[in-house]
Amino acid sequence: MTQHAAQITHRSVTSSAGRIHLVEQGSGPLVLLVHGFPESWYSWRHQLPALAAAGYRAVAVDVRGYGRSSRPAPVDAYRMLDLVADNVRVVRALGEESAVIVGHDWGATIAAHSALLRPEVFRAVGLLSVPYTPPGGPRPSDVFTRLGGGAEEFYVAYFQEPGRAEAEVEPDVRGWLAGFYAALSADTMPAPGTPDPHFVARGGTLRDRFPQGRLPGWLSEDDLDVYAGEFERTGLTGALNRYRAMDRDWEDLTAHAGAPLTQPSLFVGGSQDASTTWLADAIEAYPVTLPGLVASHVLDGCGHWIQQERPEDVNRILVDWLAAVNA
Repeated sequence: MTQHAAQITHRSVTSSAGRIHLVEQGSGPLVLLVHGFPESWYSWRHQLPALAAAGYRAVAVDVRGYGRSSRPAPVDAYRMLDLVADNVRVVRALGEESAVIVGHDWGATIAAHSALLRPEVFRAVGLLSVPYTPPGGPRPSDVFTRLGGGAEEFYVAYFQEPGRAEAEVEPDVRGWLAGFYAALSADTMPAPGTPDPHFVARGGTLRDRFPQGRLPGWLSEDDLDVYAGEFERTGLTGALNRYRAMDRDWEDLTAHAGAPLTQPSLFVGGSQDASTTWLADAIEAYPVTLPGLVASHVLDGCGHWIQQERPEDVNRILVDWLAAVNA
């Protein structure tokens, strides 16, 4: 973390949650970077200097519930509408009228909905790992409950009960994070045919299926210390409440069912990432759902933590896309 600290500025802005912590580097057109679960602004540590060097004002936030941002208690405080409002507030607090927004994992979904709901603020949108799927369809909790069948439970359903996942994670945050990151990284994920770490055996825990004993190549001991230190301080409830608010989003966004994103867009996925393979139909639907798509890439041999596993590739793709968007 030290090598980046001298080059970036930390600050907080007010929001309905209290405060949103962010880091920024560079000057020029604003690019807002939104992380996923279970991460923080630090997941963009490789992109901040690259975007700054390319002539952009790169800003990475701690999403509410994470890091140094506020962690309101009610699950309702983690609705998509509130997360979109946080992003708008960051743009305004930085003295800007508009921004390009880029997200990874949950951050991709937050970025997509920010662009959908506030197109006058977010003029282009980049999605890493998780493809865009328009609002609508069946109630999310019903879908995720059915996925596991009788013998297993899908991780999103496992996360729904307050306190349950926390009881698994919080006694050994560092060990759990190491296993979770390894389970979804291309170089350490379980071999095909072994039990899927996205599912929990009835009566078991997620970590039962995590790889043990080796960190993925992109994650140093120091990097893991940064992530673990934040979650040891904050706990996991704020982060997990994003999953627990999904049915509320489904109700809030009814009027936008099936809506496309019309701004210039980008998608980057990993060939070894379940988010890419399971949602292949969503990628095939991009001519309809992302009519402004400028570029779509699937990086061969890459897992879920795409901007950390393949930072040079992602930086090049982002800079090229931003040049096209800002031409």
